Amino acid sequence: MAHNAELGRRGEQLAVDHLVGRGMAVLDRNWRCRLGEIDIVARDGRDTVFIEVKTRTTSDFGHPFEAITPVKLARMRRLAIAWCEATDAAVSRIRIDAVAVLAPTEAPALIEHLEGIS
Repeated sequence: MAHNAELGRRGEQLAVDHLVGRGMAVLDRNWRCRLGEIDIVARDGRDTVFIEVKTRTTSDFGHPFEAITPVKLARMRRLAIAWCEATDAAVSRIRIDAVAVLAPTEAPALIEHLEGIS
């Protein structure tokens, strides 16, 4: 379990670095409420973006995006609303994105970013 948590933290940091490199501003990380957790909340122009990060060391058991199910997307929509209500942030538009990180231990990570998945 410690390995998975460490891998998740590494993947989220790689995702943050990628998003910042694309000009996004990170507003929140690992925000939690009774409904669950949002990995990253960011600003992309006028959009407030709620980002799910999935990290794997290999794709042997499927691509990381395959772990984002319709149930997970529905939870992300509810979490986005809860974050907006809890923070009283000025939000004009919201978007839900996904970042897949393939992070082998002996090679550079591969990062894929899908915008507006829900």
